Amino acid sequence: MKCVSYNIQYGIGLDKRYDIARIVDAVRGADLIALQEVSRNNPSNQGRDMPAEIRALLPDYFSVYGPSFEIDMGSHVKDGKAHDLRFQFGNMILSKTPILASRNLLLPRRRSIAKMNFQRSALEALVETPLGPIRLYSTHLDHRSPDERLMQVRHLMERAFAYPHEGGGLTGVAEMSFPEPPRPESAVLLGDFNMLSGSPEYVEVTGAPDHEFGLPLVANKFVDAAAHLGTERDTCVNADHPSDASRHKRIDYAFVTADLAQRLKSCHVDTDAVGSDHRPVWVELG
Repeated sequence: MKCVSYNIQYGIGLDKRYDIARIVDAVRGADLIALQEVSRNNPSNQGRDMPAEIRALLPDYFSVYGPSFEIDMGSHVKDGKAHDLRFQFGNMILSKTPILASRNLLLPRRRSIAKMNFQRSALEALVETPLGPIRLYSTHLDHRSPDERLMQVRHLMERAFAYPHEGGGLTGVAEMSFPEPPRPESAVLLGDFNMLSGSPEYVEVTGAPDHEFGLPLVANKFVDAAAHLGTERDTCVNADHPSDASRHKRIDYAFVTADLAQRLKSCHVDTDAVGSDHRPVWVELG
């Protein structure tokens, strides 16, 4: 099973051009796709309907889109009909198999004064896979405050590990003669976390390594796939200095629950992709 995470920066590449086709080509073939910075009516890309464009280019995938917020961008009345025009910005998940359930987890935030800050979220999808039912998360954390990221990570970890007994977005559907959705412990947590390896917010996800035994596999922490396999690479390019490797960072991750660690086959970064200032992170489980 191949999964890929890609922050697509609302379609704008290192050459400052909007090109959704090259973004889709960079993730095509994955069984599960997690995208961040997907927008509608965004003035930065001439108001493209990115979820619709992505669906059109991947017609054989099921999908769900979770905007983190909506802001009015000129809704109006024309010929007696109201036309909604709202800027949406969030995460998207695509799957080769049907998405059984989903919900958008809004993450904690604080009002900023001088630096732009906006609502962040993690889009959760329950998917039936060849490995059994798995939860996939497309995540985007704050870019400007480690304190805020730490709040967001703690909230996300609480929700993710509560899933087996909480049941996600809907339970008790036997009342309506529908089968109860599975409640798997297995999860793949993908996205742009805007955090560095070893930072407090990173340790909140993975746990701290022991001085002698390293990182144990425990039920209430995730495993960093690249670190587990020894294949860490930078994932984000400085758009103003793309050739300066000293400005590159590893802030996009593929995490899995501990029960999936033994199924990790590979994890790599597609360094050829230029459709965004981020690079796709691929992880394969078998």
